[in-house]
Amino acid sequence: MAKPILVANWKNHPSSPEEAKKLLKELSKKRKLFKKTTLFIAPPFTYFESVSERITGFGRLAAQNISSLPPGNYTGQVTPDILKNFGVRLCILGHSERRGFGETSEHIAKKVKAALRSGIAPLVCIGEKERDAEGEHFEFLREQLKSSLAGLNAKAAAKTAIAYEPVWAIGKSAKDAINLTELSQTVIFIKKVLADLFGRKTAEAIAILYGGSVEPDNANELMRNSGIRGFLVGHASLDAKSFNAIAESLSKT
Repeated sequence: MAKPILVANWKNHPSSPEEAKKLLKELSKKRKLFKKTTLFIAPPFTYFESVSERITGFGRLAAQNISSLPPGNYTGQVTPDILKNFGVRLCILGHSERRGFGETSEHIAKKVKAALRSGIAPLVCIGEKERDAEGEHFEFLREQLKSSLAGLNAKAAAKTAIAYEPVWAIGKSAKDAINLTELSQTVIFIKKVLADLFGRKTAEAIAILYGGSVEPDNANELMRNSGIRGFLVGHASLDAKSFNAIAESLSKT
């Protein structure tokens, strides 16, 4: 059985290289624990070198975004070849914050293809802003999946992963976030859409992660019988104690 996947999205934190090094030092003390998972850390670009040097042996480097452009002269862009040279193995695409800036699923689809061409695994984020009793949010998720993965064949799709991060759950306490029943239903739906698009075998190969107020208090419950293969963790990944506890819950599944 494949190891559970744990992705730390540092966003634009910590605020200094010194704080980043301190956090990495604390995480390295639990390297044996993290070896039980497939760990990725996605720091700001400025911390790439520091992170890549300090997670050797227990984690891998990830990126929070990628340019869909080929190598060339593009002020302010970070192209896939540069990320690959740093050792990036995974890239978070379509995060709700990026979509909030106006990034469309069509643009995300271009980035997915650019990442795959460079040998970087895309972690494609989807998620509804609110749930409704009529289930219309499922159609929203279906469209996000279809548009974000447009143009892929089954072989390429099998190299991607999906992160379900309901926007309405982000920033809430663990008890007010998504419950096990809601998550299980959504995972089943996502797998059904993926099977319709690429076939059942490919759908089963695509890892589904959950992101949205993942805390030590709810990590163990959400992993239990929900069908997810791991977590995309935001603010809790910046606290070594909390992140270690989440990793501990994964190692027990």
